[in-house]
Amino acid sequence: MSSLKAATVSNRIIKRKRKRTGSDTGEQSPSGDGTPTHSVDPTDVTGNDLSTDTKEIQKDAVASTDASGRQKKKKGIQKVQCLIDWPLRFTELVKTHRALNLVFTFCSTRRHLATTFDTIRSAVESHTKRELQVEDVAAIVAIRPEGIYFGYVDEIMLQTDIKGAERDMTFKSGRSKHITVQGPAPDASVGGLTGMDDLASRHLDDQPPSGSEVLFFEFVDDDLKRQVQDRKSGETVKPSRRLRDEDLKMPVFSQKQMTTLIEKRNQKFTNAVSAFINRCVEQKLDPEVVLRQELEAYIPTPSASEPVTPKPELSVIPKSVPKERKSIPEIVQELKDSSWYTGQIVPDGHRVFDAQEAFYGELDFLLSQDMVNALYNAKGIFQFYAHQAEAINSLHAGQNVVVSTSTSSGKSLIYQLPVLHALENDPHTRAMYIFPTKALAQDQKRSLKDMLGYLTGLENVLVETFDGDTPMHQRNEIRDEARIIFTNPDMLHITILPQEDRWRTFLKNLRYVVAIGNRRVRFISCSATVANPQDHFKTIFGIDNVHLIDFDGSPSGRKEFLCWNTPFRDPGDPSSGRGSALAECARLFCQLILRGVRVIAFCRVRKQCEELVTAARSELESLGRPECMARVMGYRGGYTPQDRRRIESEMFEGKLLGIIATTALELGVDIGTLDCVVTLGFPYTIANLRQQSGRAGRRNKDSLSILVGDCFPSDQHYMQNPDELFTKPNCELQVDLSNMLVLEGHLQCAAYEMPIRPAEDAHYFTPDLAKLCEERLVRDELGYYHCHDRFRPTPAKFVAIRDTEDDHFAIVDISHEQNTVLEELEASRAFFTLYDGAIFLHQGNSYLVRDFQPDRKIAKVERVKVEWTTQQRDFTDIDPVECEAVRKIPGSLSRAFHGSIRITQNVFGYFKVDKRRRILDAVQVDNPPIIRHSKGMWLDVPKRALEILVDRRLNVAGAIHAAEHAILSLMPNFVISMPGDVRTECKVGLKEFAQKETSRKRPARLTFYDAKGGANGSGISTKAFEFIDMLLIQAIERVQHCHCDSGCPECVCSELCKHANEVMSKAGSSVILRCLLDMEINVDALPMGPEELSPAGIETVVLAKPVPTRGRLLVDDVVIKVEDDEHPVVSECPVEGTNSTFKSD
Repeated sequence: MSSLKAATVSNRIIKRKRKRTGSDTGEQSPSGDGTPTHSVDPTDVTGNDLSTDTKEIQKDAVASTDASGRQKKKKGIQKVQCLIDWPLRFTELVKTHRALNLVFTFCSTRRHLATTFDTIRSAVESHTKRELQVEDVAAIVAIRPEGIYFGYVDEIMLQTDIKGAERDMTFKSGRSKHITVQGPAPDASVGGLTGMDDLASRHLDDQPPSGSEVLFFEFVDDDLKRQVQDRKSGETVKPSRRLRDEDLKMPVFSQKQMTTLIEKRNQKFTNAVSAFINRCVEQKLDPEVVLRQELEAYIPTPSASEPVTPKPELSVIPKSVPKERKSIPEIVQELKDSSWYTGQIVPDGHRVFDAQEAFYGELDFLLSQDMVNALYNAKGIFQFYAHQAEAINSLHAGQNVVVSTSTSSGKSLIYQLPVLHALENDPHTRAMYIFPTKALAQDQKRSLKDMLGYLTGLENVLVETFDGDTPMHQRNEIRDEARIIFTNPDMLHITILPQEDRWRTFLKNLRYVVAIGNRRVRFISCSATVANPQDHFKTIFGIDNVHLIDFDGSPSGRKEFLCWNTPFRDPGDPSSGRGSALAECARLFCQLILRGVRVIAFCRVRKQCEELVTAARSELESLGRPECMARVMGYRGGYTPQDRRRIESEMFEGKLLGIIATTALELGVDIGTLDCVVTLGFPYTIANLRQQSGRAGRRNKDSLSILVGDCFPSDQHYMQNPDELFTKPNCELQVDLSNMLVLEGHLQCAAYEMPIRPAEDAHYFTPDLAKLCEERLVRDELGYYHCHDRFRPTPAKFVAIRDTEDDHFAIVDISHEQNTVLEELEASRAFFTLYDGAIFLHQGNSYLVRDFQPDRKIAKVERVKVEWTTQQRDFTDIDPVECEAVRKIPGSLSRAFHGSIRITQNVFGYFKVDKRRRILDAVQVDNPPIIRHSKGMWLDVPKRALEILVDRRLNVAGAIHAAEHAILSLMPNFVISMPGDVRTECKVGLKEFAQKETSRKRPARLTFYDAKGGANGSGISTKAFEFIDMLLIQAIERVQHCHCDSGCPECVCSELCKHANEVMSKAGSSVILRCLLDMEINVDALPMGPEELSPAGIETVVLAKPVPTRGRLLVDDVVIKVEDDEHPVVSECPVEGTNSTFKSD
C-alpha cells in the first residue's frame, strides 16, 4: 500500500488528484504559508477507486455464514436481533458508517493525516454515492456515542507530521543534504514537513492563533495495535518494547489488522442500531422521529463563544446520575460483570471489613447548656465516643494528650471542645491550630465557626486562617484581634516566631496549641497513622507528661478494599507490558460516578492529577455523558487561593460527582459524603494509603477503597502480596536531634527570636548546648547568646523546614487578551514544564505556552482545544564533584560514596503525545543549560564488570542505566519518598548509539542525587546511602526474578525515564549489580551481543576516576585524613558515637 503523504491543518480545502511519487511534498496553501491542505482522494489510498476496495472489504465483513448457511459466532461481539425491519434512514446510516470506518481506519495508519470532516468527506461520498452532511455523522454519534468523537478542535492539534528516517535525522542534527539550518532546528512539524527547503523558515510564531477550529472526526473505541518489522526476517511482529527510532517513523500495520478492526466497529454499530430501534419500539415511538430529536445534541458547534477559563456551571447534579446508589457489594459485582473486566482484582485482593459498633464514655465535668446545644445543633452530637471522653477529661485535668485512633473517628472534637470551653470562661483565651496543609486548615476553621455560631456570646469571636494566602493588609488585624488562628508550620517558622515581639500578646494568652506550645499550654496532637505516637510526641515537644489514647470508640460502616491491577496490553501476554494505569483508573472512576457513587481519586503528582482529570472527562464524553464533565474537578497545589476556596466549598456541599486530587486532600479533610476512594498507584507508604482510604465512609455508610496498581515494581510487589497492605505496621517517625545540620539551623532561629541561656534551655536542645553556643552563636556581656551574623537579618529564610520554594513563575492566561493568572509554579518545576510550544494542563484544560520569559518569571499561555500533551526531552549530566563520606558494602571490595553533585540540565526538545501515549511528533527548542548543586551518592562500576560487558559485547551505558533504574525503583522500600525525589542520569540514545566519537566520555558510575533541597539536598539520598547493601540485594533479586527478556517496567525500565528507556541492557545490569556485591557470575550464561535494542557503536563509557575529597572522612568508624586527593592517610583512631553513616567535618 502506498504511503499517504498529506496533512490537513486548515478548513481551506483544495481538491486534486495526485500522482504517487516518493518525493511528493504537497502543495502550498492559498495563504502562502507553506501549509499543505489536501483532501483525501480515493486513489491516494490504494491507487484504485476507493469504492471498489470498500465493496471487497464489505463482502469480507459480512461473509459471516458457513457453508450450511448458519451464522458464525463472532468472537467477543454478540449480534443484537432487531424487532422490526430497519427503516430506510437507518440502512443509509449503516452504509455511511461503513464508509467512514473504512476511510478513517486507513487514514489512522498515517499519523500525519488529520481526519477532519472536510478531509474525509469526498472519499466517503465516493462510496455512498450521496452527499455527506454533518447531520448524518451526528446521527451516527447519537446512535453510538461511546465510540466516536465528532466535534471542533483547535487547528493547532492537527499540526503533526512523522516522516521517517530523513525527518528523524533532520530533527537530531538540524541539517539535511538540502539545507544547513542555523542553530537548533525549529518545530519541523508545524503544518507538516512539506520540504527540506522550508524547514529553517518555520517558527512557532507561524502557528495559527488558538480559537481557529476545524471539525474533527475520530473513532475512540479501538486502536490498531502497533507492529514492527523484524530486522532479520523482515516480517511484521509484535514489539517487545518501544524501538529507538520508531517514535519518529511510521508504524507498521497489516491488512489483516485493519480488516479485523473495520469488521469489529461495523458490528458494534449494527448492534447499536438494532438496540436503538428496539428501544423505540418498546416505548411505542417512531425511531426516525426519535433520532431526529436526539441528533440535535450531537451536532458540533465551535467553542469560540465558550468562556476561555471555564468556571463550573451552576452546581446541579445531572438527572442521569442516580440520587441513591446501590450497596457496595452490588456495585462491585456490577464492575466484575462488565464487558471490560478481565480479572483485574488480584488473587486475595478483595477484603471486607465488617461494621464496628460505637463505644461511649462520659465527661468528668459539666458543660454549659449553650455548649450542649451547640454540639447537637452543629454536629448532631449528644454523647461522646469513649476515646473522645477520655481525651477531653485528660485535657481538663491538665495533661498533654496524643490521640492515635482511626481515620474518621471524630478526633477534631477533642481539640475543638476544650478551646470553646476555655473561651466561655475567659474571653481573652487564645488558641492556635497548626495543620500541615491549607486544605485541612480551611476545613477545620469552617467546622469550628459552625459551632461558634450556636454559642451565645461567642458568635462574633474572630477566627481566621493565617497562612501564605492571607492578604498582607489583614495580617495585623488577625494578629491583634483573633482569638483562634489556623496556621501551618511554615508560617510559624517564617513569620510568627521571628516577630515574637509583635505576637507577644497573642502568645501570652495561649491556652491551647494543637501541635506545639509553651509551658502554660496543653498540647494536643492527633494522628491515625503514626506507629510511635507517644514517643514522637515527647521528642517533638520536649515533654514527658503525655497521655496516649489509642482505643477507638467510634463506629464505622462496612468497608471493602480492592487491589485492582492494570491488565496487560495484550491479555495473556505479560511481555506486552501493562496498559495505562491512568486510563484504567479513569474508566473505573467514571463507571463509579455514573452509578451514583461519590468518588475521590488520589494521584501521586500534580501532572498525573491533571492528566486524570482530562482522561476522566474524555471518558465521560466517549460514554455519551458530557453533562457530567463539569461535575468532575481537580484539586492540587499551585491553584490560586480563590480557586482552592471555591473548589473546597463545592466539595463540602456535595455539588461534585468526583474529585481528583493529590495528597493535598489526604489528611483529615471532611469533604462531605464520599463513598469510594480510588488510589492511582501505590502512594509511597502504607500510612499514605491508609490515610487516603479513610476519606471514604465518613458518615458510617458502607464504603469502598480501590488501589489501582501501576507498572512500577513497588506497585506490583503489593499486587502480588496484598496481605502486606493490611498487616504491615505504619512507619515510625524519627527525629534526628543529633543531626548538626538540623540542630544548628534551629538554634540560630531560636537565638534570633529570644536570646539563649544554656543553663535553662539545654532541655530543649541538647546537653551539649553550652559548647554549641560557644562555637556557633554570639555571646553578649550578660552571658546571653544571640544569632550569628551570617544568618541575619532573617535566619528563618535560611533554614528550610520542608521542601518549599520562594521562587515561583506566574502562569498568565492571555486568551482573548484577558491576562489573568491561572496559577503559580515553583522554579524547580518551571524549566521542565514551561517552554515555548509546551502544553500546560490546568483543571483538565489545555493551554499552549506562547511566550516563556524565564528572566521575568512569567509564562504566557493560551487555551487551546487539542487531544495531545507535550513531554519534554532533556539530557542531564551528573558529576560528583566532592566526596564527603564512604561506606563499605559488606562482603565486597566495592564501596559507596556520598557527597556534592553538580547537575547540568538542558531541555533540548519535546514530544507531542496523544491520549493513547503515542508519540505524534518531536520538536526541538533552544534553552540555555541549567546548572545547580545537590547531594547524592554514587558507586563506581568495578573494572571486572566492564571487562565482562565488553567481552560479551553488551552495551555498557545500557547496563549502567538499567542498574540505576532497578535501584531507584526500590528506594521507597527504605526511605519515605516520592517518585522524582531522587533522580539519576538517564541515557540518551542519540549519544550512546553514536557512530562517531562523542565529545564527552561518561565515567562508569551509578549516580543518584536529591532533586530537592538545594545544595544541601533533601537527605533522601543520604538515607538510601545507609541501606545501599540491601538496595543492591533487592535490585539483583528483582532483575533475576523478572521473566521478561530485555527489560520491562517491573524490573529495569521506568515510566519516569525521560528518554523512554531507550538505552537499556537488562543482562548487563545483572553483571554490574553482582560485581558490586562480589557475587559469582556465570559468564557463559550471559547473552552474546550486540543486543537487538542496543546496536554496536562507539564506546561512550570509560573507567571511573576517584572523586576529590575534602578535609577528613569518616569511613567505617575510622578517621581518614586526606593529605591530597589521591593518597589519603588513615589514622587508626576510632571515633566515638559514630555509626555506619558518615559525614565529613
